[in-house]
Amino acid sequence: MFIQNPMPDQIDPVLVDELQGVCVSTLGHLRDDGFAKGLIPNRRPVKFIGTAVTVRIPHLDSTAVHVATDLLRPGDVLVVDHSGDTERSAFGGLVSFTAKARGAVGAVIDGSINDYDETLEYDFPVYSRGFSPITTRILGIEGAINVPIAVCGVVVRPGDVVFADSDGVAFLQPHEAVGLGALLASKEEAEGPARDSIAAGGSIAEFSGARAAFDAKRA
Repeated sequence: MFIQNPMPDQIDPVLVDELQGVCVSTLGHLRDDGFAKGLIPNRRPVKFIGTAVTVRIPHLDSTAVHVATDLLRPGDVLVVDHSGDTERSAFGGLVSFTAKARGAVGAVIDGSINDYDETLEYDFPVYSRGFSPITTRILGIEGAINVPIAVCGVVVRPGDVVFADSDGVAFLQPHEAVGLGALLASKEEAEGPARDSIAAGGSIAEFSGARAAFDAKRA
């Protein structure tokens, strides 16, 4: 059985602009949920922010991936739930080329990918669990496009914000991203004076509060 829901509304370009200048790891200072733990990029440095277009496929059949890739728009991110299969690749060179040609800014695959050199040649960033020469087939068995999926245990909805850089990938609902860029920027900007102080002999433990926390609990 195949499911194809309408394409989601794309995220506000203002959110994209605000998040372009900040780091995913800065978000990691504020929360633990929403991160795709265990995925690696096909290259570094990498940075992309875009709208999640979700796909869920069974282990062997990547029919829905090809259909969804044709639907991608500028600013989209293809996000694939491979139903726990890490041995087969559902994303290779031609899919990468098509996604790039449609204007997608990246892909996040909860599974393996192939054609490593080709994806680099196209300069298309892909997060995945790794690489495999064993691939899926076009079998027409089942798949779903633009439904809630799971990526590394994180629920990803069509239209979610995909926030990725060299440190990793985070998924946010659009309302969670409102004002987030400014908040993360303020935290990062506070590190400038701290570096100046440390360079002059100051203490990172004093800046971070670690010294006070340590002393408060020291036996």
